[in-house]
Amino acid sequence: MEALTAFPALQYASAAKPAAAHGTRDARAWEAARDFEAQFVSTLFQSMFENTGEDNPFGGGPGEKMFQSLLVDQYGRETAKAGGIGIADQIYREILKLQEASQ
Repeated sequence: MEALTAFPALQYASAAKPAAAHGTRDARAWEAARDFEAQFVSTLFQSMFENTGEDNPFGGGPGEKMFQSLLVDQYGRETAKAGGIGIADQIYREILKLQEASQ
């Protein structure tokens, strides 16, 4: 998690208050909301890493793009786990609203 503090958004996101206390959340709904946020953040990070050149001495090769996508996915998961950018809380609330409306 120390490596992710290089992303300034994480410093602000970790200060955000969650939608509910950790003990009172619906675990499945919260997991789905965090997974959505992780995927969303990974997509944002992927566009950020698209144009990184292969001109460094250790870059390039056929496997670099594949492993780069795995790294970006992990960045997204870790960002969501560290507090994310606030999307998970909003998605969680919407999931609960939809569950209540369907009952």
